[in-house]
Amino acid sequence: MWNSISKYHPRIGFTLMPSVKSRIPFETGGYLVRTNEAGFRSDHEFVKERTPGKFRAILFGDSQTAGDMSSNSQRYSDVVQTLVPNLEVFNYGLPGTAPDQHYLTYQDCADVDHDLVIIGLHVENICRIAHRYYPFQNAKGEEVIYAKPYYSIEQEQLVLNHIPVPKFPFTKETLPPDDMAHVAWGVPFAGLRTIVKKLGMRDLMQKITRFQPVPDYDSPDNPNWLLLRRILETWILGSQKPVLLLLVPMWPFVEESSDPTNYVARFRELARDTGCYLHDPLPDLWKHTAEERRDFRFKVDSHLTPKGHKAVATSLATSLERIVSEHPARVAEPVVS
Repeated sequence: MWNSISKYHPRIGFTLMPSVKSRIPFETGGYLVRTNEAGFRSDHEFVKERTPGKFRAILFGDSQTAGDMSSNSQRYSDVVQTLVPNLEVFNYGLPGTAPDQHYLTYQDCADVDHDLVIIGLHVENICRIAHRYYPFQNAKGEEVIYAKPYYSIEQEQLVLNHIPVPKFPFTKETLPPDDMAHVAWGVPFAGLRTIVKKLGMRDLMQKITRFQPVPDYDSPDNPNWLLLRRILETWILGSQKPVLLLLVPMWPFVEESSDPTNYVARFRELARDTGCYLHDPLPDLWKHTAEERRDFRFKVDSHLTPKGHKAVATSLATSLERIVSEHPARVAEPVVS
């Protein structure tokens, strides 16, 4: 679906087409996608000047933040605005993207006045920064391979590669052989997990094995973590405004079939060393019953449901209320006539 309403961007890879309004079929009966002139899902335009009396946050992330399978108004970014007085959120989330692309979106597309940067980091995304290509099915049902921008660390420096991003897709026949290892073909043991899922045993097997879906967080010296940390450090320390790092959890952590200890530790270390704000919604999500938490994701899809978005927004509101209260002058600025 996203291929049909996306357009090429030479540094990010793609954004969404501007001023689109479309209803997308889904298991719930469908959801409404609406984009603004900037090419991001929003019911309003991203104006440069701050709204008088409003505290403006700009938000970045992947499909969980962009709100796949949910309408614009149901996303945590939109819900939290109803919970925190004087808060305004511009959501720059893009489906199918990685933190490197989120950083580039911040650099290239977010030229608006703001008071806070929120990085909505879906913890699964540590896998995505290691990828240089993504496979997709085109309109003919053929598998094609699109390049993405990616960072590497060379001589202790963060280096951006694939710029400009190749515009046209590759195939398995045209992609250089050395690059085949850098395509996001899928997750380890995907075939076994598919069989388990079909047998209706997935949740039980998760709990029995305590499967760790993101082992790259297990060590502070893991290469993928070091790269992700460097990208986030560069972003946070280079921002002239405060940064809030929001950890968007995967469902095995929400439903307590996997242990989040290691990834939480890594991000706490990062927050300590950079001085950014950190919000982990898991403790608040765990206050809900197991049945309620299961409803935070869809039956056949792992994205947040409207109930999941509301739960994340309710948790996030506690941190945002505190941050807004620490900057009262910004909210109280008078209207200049």
